[in-house]
Amino acid sequence: MEKVYRIFFLWSIARRGGIAIFCVLCYTVRMHSMTGYGFAEAVVEDTQISVEIKSVNSRFLDLSVSVPPFLSPLEPRLRKAVGARVVRGKVDVTVRVHDAGSNAVVTADPAAAKAYYDAIAQVAAALGKTDGDIPLSLVIQQEGVLNVTHQFDAEAYWKKIEGIFSGVLEQFLADRAREGENLYADMCTKLDTLDACAAFFADWQPRMEAKFRDTIAGKFAELLGDHADENRIMQEIAAMLVRYTINEEIVRLRSHLAALRNAFGEQSAPGKRIDFICQEANREINTIGSKNQFAEVGQVVITAKDALENIREQCKNVE
Repeated sequence: MEKVYRIFFLWSIARRGGIAIFCVLCYTVRMHSMTGYGFAEAVVEDTQISVEIKSVNSRFLDLSVSVPPFLSPLEPRLRKAVGARVVRGKVDVTVRVHDAGSNAVVTADPAAAKAYYDAIAQVAAALGKTDGDIPLSLVIQQEGVLNVTHQFDAEAYWKKIEGIFSGVLEQFLADRAREGENLYADMCTKLDTLDACAAFFADWQPRMEAKFRDTIAGKFAELLGDHADENRIMQEIAAMLVRYTINEEIVRLRSHLAALRNAFGEQSAPGKRIDFICQEANREINTIGSKNQFAEVGQVVITAKDALENIREQCKNVE
């Protein structure tokens, strides 16, 4: 069934510092492309945040999430949000965070500092120096004297990131939907061509049979004249019709084309199904071509194969 999505994509600065989007478009989405892109960055409470989501074609959903190591607890949440909206494609999600303020916690180890100082003083005495010659900076820079740790609250960061990420995800989906609409329009045009070809085959079938009859009857008359056996002529015509009739192929081809149109309009992720139906339709067109004895039909077979190949190529981009 056709789906209606609300797409948010314009950013403005909100009271918390940069997360709000508020231009809304509504439109009907028939299918989605597997390629798409979304990006936004903003400063929220002295934290600069950028989010990028992009995707290319893939047989299945191949989702990669890149976040700073201290935000790794948020990765499952990001995966779930994207996985709930995307069925196929190689999707890369990148989140970058930079804090203007420092969240470093510095602690000192006086015992380690005294141990270093005493050891350095012994070296100084051996060199004829006094304690006054030992600068404080020399002691401080020794390992373990000062320890720096960073405190990160993943949930606090998520509150800053969530709005930006949600907006980029909608932007990304809108891009896939826009391209999907282009694919849909192009494939519908090619499907209309295939329907016209099938109608041509159906229209030509009785004329093909009539030409077979005339051809066989003419050959018998040329060889035997008035002595041609009518029963023999009918047997030859029946044998040729069995060999060259395309009625079954036309029926199956039209069935496949109807299934294609249904897949275009009703499947939520129709790419694989479209490809499978195209394979089946291609068999019927090939069989019609192999049975064909007329140049007019041969030209239409070429047109049908070209239109079908275009659909098969396009469906490789469809989710």
